[in-house]
Amino acid sequence: MEKIVIATKNEGKVGEMREALSHLPVEVVSLRAFGDLPDAVEDGKTFLENAKAKAAFYEKRTGCICMADDSGLEVEALGGAPGGLSARIVPGPDQARNDWLLSRLEGRLDRRARFVAALALAIPDRWTLISEGECLGRIATAPEGKGGFGYDPLFLPDGMSASFAAIPPRMKNAISHRAAALRNLLEIL
Repeated sequence: MEKIVIATKNEGKVGEMREALSHLPVEVVSLRAFGDLPDAVEDGKTFLENAKAKAAFYEKRTGCICMADDSGLEVEALGGAPGGLSARIVPGPDQARNDWLLSRLEGRLDRRARFVAALALAIPDRWTLISEGECLGRIATAPEGKGGFGYDPLFLPDGMSASFAAIPPRMKNAISHRAAALRNLLEIL
């Protein structure tokens, strides 16, 4: 069975990928399986540049097929922010970033947003495959649900009245930005 390393220490992302790849004969593992690896530098100008850099960085250090993503939330009324800074716009837990976002959107009617994901799959001694996906939606006025991670309690996908954090994980995994990018990547494979 082939091993695919998901280049993150975020167990929420690893769980999503494990579920999404469960129909394939692969073992999905996180970076935690390799001990204390250094963090990859994420200084690209785009989600795709960061995903490619992370995939190559960890493929070299693990010797395994490595899948990396870079993803984030882009809010129309904030000019695309937090964008590439989604995970680090405010230090601390997810709740701090959610509070930041709600404070920036207070009183605004335009709450359109999109989650964007870029995936890169680095295969040792071969090539790197890339893919992108998005999920359109809007930002709620208050957090909703107990599931998911990051901005999930605030993101209402188009056509739904419940947040990513309030819908079943399988439903989220079927419609999310990461799922769209993964579908595109599997088509390439």
